[in-house]
Amino acid sequence: MSTLDVNPAADASLTETVAPVIRAEHAEGDLARLIEQQTARIPSHWFLFGAGAAMALALTLELSGRRRASDFVSRWPTPLLIGGIYNKLVKTLGSR
Repeated sequence: MSTLDVNPAADASLTETVAPVIRAEHAEGDLARLIEQQTARIPSHWFLFGAGAAMALALTLELSGRRRASDFVSRWPTPLLIGGIYNKLVKTLGSR
């Protein structure tokens, strides 16, 4: 193998450095850390399935003529997907 086939930055990309908390007022509080620890236990795919189920329920309600209930349920997928993204970020990056 020639030296052109070796990525000189390969070893550097495998090391993970955690950004330090420089100012004390930017540190997480105990409540935020507790919430992050508890929500990290929820599998990430549950948020995706929940959003899909909410969309299916909203469609079912719309087709059955219950428009107000459909409008209410159709607002659920967005917060569920945002919660899933937050959950994935906490699991990937950890709480700081």
